[in-house]
Amino acid sequence: MTRPLIAVPARFSATTSALRYAAEVNARALIEAVWRAGGEPVSIHPADTGTADRLARFDGVLLPGGGDLAPSRYGAHDTHDTVYDVDTLQDTFDLDVARHALESGMPLLAVCRGLQVVNVALGGTLEQDMGGPEREHRHLVHPVTLEPGSLVARAADAEKADASCYHHQRVDRPGSGLRVTARAADGTIEALELPGAAGWFTAVQWHPEDTAHEDPAQQGLFDALVRAATR
Repeated sequence: MTRPLIAVPARFSATTSALRYAAEVNARALIEAVWRAGGEPVSIHPADTGTADRLARFDGVLLPGGGDLAPSRYGAHDTHDTVYDVDTLQDTFDLDVARHALESGMPLLAVCRGLQVVNVALGGTLEQDMGGPEREHRHLVHPVTLEPGSLVARAADAEKADASCYHHQRVDRPGSGLRVTARAADGTIEALELPGAAGWFTAVQWHPEDTAHEDPAQQGLFDALVRAATR
């Protein structure tokens, strides 16, 4: 059986010693999780034109983690000094991908930055920095509570999960139509869905690929994406 094609927007990397030059990359753990689920992961080059036509050949989209969105994208007039790795082309492309996937009904799983991209694409805002080490969610595995019956809970086959996090920003105001479907104990929004969306969609603030190889709840998110892309 032919594997469904899952588009994964590449991330710019300033240095990659093995390739000798700057590169466009995706995390190996992310790619492997899609492959385990039965999908054919394909990294796609960020560009500022032709997004709809380029995505037409794919069966689903995975918006991965990465650096921060430019605060101006969600109406902020200043930039916190912790904001990092902002890239105008990356922002433009990711926002276009998110909007097209949601409007066209393409199955979409958004991870970490990906969740923030979807939120901003739908008019939401972000908290630019969550605070010091006692508040930020970096290098941290913590429990999240999933809303019963939500797509994320059904994909994980659980109502609680251990989430591997690496982020210093979080959703401030959810975008239009988005529903919060998971939270951390400190109230951080950990998952979003769009009731009435044309296709399967869920977004998580954590990195399920970190532990998907050993945690069925996390692998279940990739499995659900590929199932939806197979229909």
